[in-house]
Amino acid sequence: MTAPRSLQARLGLWLGLLLTLLWVAAASVTAVMLRKEINEVFDSALQETAQRLLPLAVMDIVDREDDGATQRLGALRGHDEYFTYVVRDAQGRVLLQSHAADPAVFPPYVKPGFSQTAQHRIYSDEALKGSLRISVAEPLAHRASVLREIVLALGLPLLLVIPVALLTIVLVVRASLAPLRRFSARLASRGGRDLSAVPADGLPAEITPVAAALNDVLARLKAAFEAERSFASHAAHELRTPLAGAIAQAQRLRGETADPAAQARAAGIEATLKRLTRLSERLMQLARAEGGRLRLDAPRDLRPAARIVVEDAARGSPGRVRLTLPQTPVLSDLDPDAFGILLRNLVDNALRHGKEDGIVEVDLAPGGTLRVVNDGPVVPPETLSRLTARFERGTAGNEGSGLGLAIVAAIADRLCSSLVLRSPATGRDAGFEVAIALPAEPGLAADQTAAGRTDA
Repeated sequence: MTAPRSLQARLGLWLGLLLTLLWVAAASVTAVMLRKEINEVFDSALQETAQRLLPLAVMDIVDREDDGATQRLGALRGHDEYFTYVVRDAQGRVLLQSHAADPAVFPPYVKPGFSQTAQHRIYSDEALKGSLRISVAEPLAHRASVLREIVLALGLPLLLVIPVALLTIVLVVRASLAPLRRFSARLASRGGRDLSAVPADGLPAEITPVAAALNDVLARLKAAFEAERSFASHAAHELRTPLAGAIAQAQRLRGETADPAAQARAAGIEATLKRLTRLSERLMQLARAEGGRLRLDAPRDLRPAARIVVEDAARGSPGRVRLTLPQTPVLSDLDPDAFGILLRNLVDNALRHGKEDGIVEVDLAPGGTLRVVNDGPVVPPETLSRLTARFERGTAGNEGSGLGLAIVAAIADRLCSSLVLRSPATGRDAGFEVAIALPAEPGLAADQTAAGRTDA
């Protein structure tokens, strides 16, 4: 049997077992002591009975006319007789006996005092210089019955007390561990990005150092992540101006030289600088996704932001992006800028990895679900599972930054929203589909789901 993993269950179990064992041990010791005391009391009663009956028997036997005759006393009324006795002379003849006495029960007289057979406890005494001898017997079963009744009378309440005590232990342990459960619940309810200190009020002294060490680790992790995000954001921001200048110089060099080789090299430099510019922009977006504010105090309609992003993407790829929006507002407290970053990365990713003349479908559902689908080749499951990692590209020769889906995954993680990647796309033999559930305004999602849709 393995011990329970719960500290509350362990304390309740071991305290309950210990208390039960202590009670059983105490009851056993009490029963042994009680048996000894009961034997002493019954022995005293047995001796007292013999000493009271012997003088009466002497007076009765001495006045008899017929010497050696056995006299059996009659019972006045029916009753349980626990003490039986016989009076014998020196020759062992029974002169007097109680009405229920069986002479065969009594062993031959040896001397005054106690003796015991397999079934009886016997006290013997004598008078008239040993000429008259009395033996009083008590069944051992009577003593055992009395002891059993007393033990049951003492033990039966324990059958009620022990469950009550065990329940009390469970309640006391549960109440004592309530601060620890609150601490555990606060820690479990946090998202992976929440690194603020966990309140540790009311924790037991043994757990307080653990909570303090945990909060210290969280503080150091938070500082490290903030430093990383700050560096990436500032580095990307500082690179924008020199990159723009370098691109302008490369373009100027192409216009001033007539050498085809020099023009080709300048074009290559310009293309590389533009890729570096896009990478710096993605790094800034990733820093915003991981550390910036994503939620607003009041909900806004996401449809205008979706139109702006799609129109901007359509300028570079005319006719390749199809947007479907509901007729009613899609209200959400998601920051429109964060939504724009998310959607732009999904659209750029779909355009880059789809067919050159293929259509990218963007669908914003009334309940807040965003779907972006292209008609590109099927992505293998082993590749699909790692596409949200940073700097991960679908193919080795792809010119993308490898950060688009990582930015989307970071935003979804901070929103506690589900991000689903499918390939082939739903209802198709090929293509790639991304679906994310955006935070919709409570109470409106159900109404919006029933509303109509419109293509933009």
